[in-house]
Amino acid sequence: MNPHDVSLAEGRWLWRRLFVFLTSLALWTLVHRAVERAPIEALPGLVERLLMLIALITVLYLVAPTAQQLVALSVRFRIEAGGRP
Repeated sequence: MNPHDVSLAEGRWLWRRLFVFLTSLALWTLVHRAVERAPIEALPGLVERLLMLIALITVLYLVAPTAQQLVALSVRFRIEAGGRP
């Protein structure tokens, strides 16, 4: 198995998962504290924005491996077709 092969799965999955987990945990903590401390009138907008940020991070977590695989596939097809990488 060649460690430089672009078709291999990304080696930083652990760090991506750890980052997303810790960031989501921090944002959920912010939501909890906002509910406790913010005035009632400000809560709907504040909590909605924090939850949208959690959703964005989750989507980026799910899309990033797909983007990496698409780039690897593109490079492989160019190499097999005799083009430059």
